[in-house]
Amino acid sequence: AAEPWPENAALYQQLKEEQILLSDNASSLAVQAFLQMCNLPVRVICRANAEYMSPSGKVPFIHVGNQVVSELGPIVQFVKAKGHSLSDGLDEVQKAEMKAYMELVNNMLLTAELYLQWCDDVTVEEITHPRYGSPYPWPLNRILSYQKQWEVRRKMKAIGWAGKTLEQVLEDVDQCCHALSQRLGTQPYFFNKQPTELDALVFGHLFTILTTQLITDELSEKVKNYSNLTAFCRRIEQQYFEGHEKDSSTIAARSSKKSLLR
Repeated sequence: AAEPWPENAALYQQLKEEQILLSDNASSLAVQAFLQMCNLPVRVICRANAEYMSPSGKVPFIHVGNQVVSELGPIVQFVKAKGHSLSDGLDEVQKAEMKAYMELVNNMLLTAELYLQWCDDVTVEEITHPRYGSPYPWPLNRILSYQKQWEVRRKMKAIGWAGKTLEQVLEDVDQCCHALSQRLGTQPYFFNKQPTELDALVFGHLFTILTTQLITDELSEKVKNYSNLTAFCRRIEQQYFEGHEKDSSTIAARSSKKSLLR
């Protein structure tokens, strides 16, 4: 299990400039941040069909040796089996708390991102459908977009989000940011001086929300209301992404707004 981390480890995601959506970009950035925090190099490879290459149908996924693992949770477990962990120093109570906050981020921020992409009609027509279907010719581009939209809306119905208004979703995002801001306080990371996978997950979502151009700025404004969260994002960007290889970071070449530091 504790074999060395290979130099040719790769992380796969959709095409950065014209295809990847907010939620997948956030998830990919969270995994990149986690691997940077573990000091494990990974090369980011963009493929139009990354979603279909993934064993779980979700991005990002990593290809390490002869293993393919997708999504942050399983990747954290895989990396731990190789002898690298960010949360070993936490006691059982802290680990339970960390897990609860990660659930909060996935249940609130990730779901809100999916809602905005696939349930807000203006965003769907102006951003989601054109980007999601961009690598494919007509009519395949529309067929794949509508299939995905149907799948996400069915999920939203199952978890009780289908009937929400955009205002209610934004309020949920605000409540989540408020809880994260309270937990972070004036510490550099959520569990004081060392980052954990929670820091990587929160950074992935908040940084992507702050730097992605949407129809309106309502979503990013919710995050900007909490100065300690925006400072947290800048700190992680500086420490783990600034000055690294251009192609190893989604931050270095964004298709949207520029880095928080500029």
